[in-house]
Formats: sequence, C-alpha cells, structure tokens
Amino acid sequence: MFVENRDGAGGLIGVEAGKNAKPDGYTLICASNGSMIIAPLLKKPVPYDAVADFAQVGSFAVTPNVLIVNPDLPVKSVKELIDYAKANAAKVNMATAGVGSQSHLSGVLFMAMAGFDSLAVPHKGGGPSVNSVIAGQTHWTFTPAPAVMSFIKNGRLRALGQSLPRRSAMLGDIPPVADTIPGYDYSGWAGLVAPKGTPQAVIDKLHAALVKTLDLAEVKDGLAKQGAEVFTGSPEDFRKFLAQDQGNTVKVIKAAKLQAE
Repeated sequence: MFVENRDGAGGLIGVEAGKNAKPDGYTLICASNGSMIIAPLLKKPVPYDAVADFAQVGSFAVTPNVLIVNPDLPVKSVKELIDYAKANAAKVNMATAGVGSQSHLSGVLFMAMAGFDSLAVPHKGGGPSVNSVIAGQTHWTFTPAPAVMSFIKNGRLRALGQSLPRRSAMLGDIPPVADTIPGYDYSGWAGLVAPKGTPQAVIDKLHAALVKTLDLAEVKDGLAKQGAEVFTGSPEDFRKFLAQDQGNTVKVIKAAKLQAE
C-alpha cells in the first residue's frame, strides 16, 4: 500500500484527487469530517457531495473532542460553565482553531444547544487555540482529546466533558457533555471511501479486509495511542452516517453564520 499525502484547502485537494481516480479499488480516500463534510460545505460551488459522489467502504475510527477550560475559571462541570457563561456573557471567550474548524463548529453547537453565547476567538490552528486557554487569554474550547490529555493530567487545563454520547474507557472519568445537554454529539471520525463507480464486489472485499484489520489488537492499541476508538459498520451504515453528519453540519454552519466562499 502506498500512502500519498495531498495537503491543502482543508483536505479538498486530496479528496478531489481520489474522487477523480479510476474506480477499480486500487485508490482509496482516507476521509474525515473536516475534509469530507466541513471543507466542501464552506466552498462555493460545493466541489463534491460526501454521500452522492463516492462509494463508501466503511468508517474505522472516532476521535472525541474534550471540553476544556482554564483552571482559574471557577467552574468544575459542564453545567457550571453554562451557568457561569450566562451570568458573564460579555467576559467569557471561546478559543477556536480557526473559522469553520471542528473546534469552532463543536463549540457553536454546544452554545446553541445550551442556550448561551461566548465570543469566538479564532487562532491559526489547534495548538495556538489550546495555548490561549492555558494562558488565560481565552476561557474554554473543544479540542481533539490527544492534543490535551497531557495538559489535563498535569493540571494546566481542566476537562469538563467529552463529545461522545457515552462514557469512554479511554477518557476515564470525563463525562459526556450529553449527560448535561441531551443529544450533544460532535466528534471527529475517519473512514475509507472509493471513487464512485467502484464495483460492489470490490467494495465488499475492501470492507471485509477493513473489519479484519480493525479486530487486530495492535491496530486497536495504535488508535488508542492517538486518542481514537474503533468505529465501524457496513458500507451502508457509513453512507447513512455521512448523510446524517452532513445534515447536522449544515445546521451548525448556519448557526455559526458562516458563508461559503
């Protein structure tokens, strides 16, 4: 297997290169919600549709986001953050990794469902946004778990919740945000898709190989070390998941008042 990285445009360049490849099963696209869902929805015209323009092989990983705050903020739970933000609306800021980033949209969804507002402060990437919370320049953010677990353990950040709809052994005693805001679910994911027109027999064979691979202990351990859990299902399950995620992301982008460019 040869891995070819095609950087740029939030993943659009790489996904489009895969989309236009020969549909023979020898070219697969490692898809994520950023490159497959968010990035195309922020472009005009939309360059591709995550559901209609690809043959879905299957998802393979989910990466939860963690809701973190500066330890000096006088809150120790999701509810306390919501109450504090409502009482101090003009003083509480949310860091993001940039406009339209996963941290931005997960935070917008959280605020919309919880009924409060914080000023969104964009940064040039996830690292700078996390550092701003550590420094107290901003107060809270959502960020992928692997990026902040060491800071949580050494006390430089406080974790209030995580974005999976259930508890996770990987995240210990960090409760789901959904325990406080029922229905909240905004995590990163990864999966494999193929160019549209790839024969179903080939898709089935690839999916079977994916399932077999994900059952290997070393693969599960490798994903865990990167803050991810195995997340899989049939090609049809993945297609339905993409459609649902796409619909939810459209709503969040509208709530964030983002305009396609």
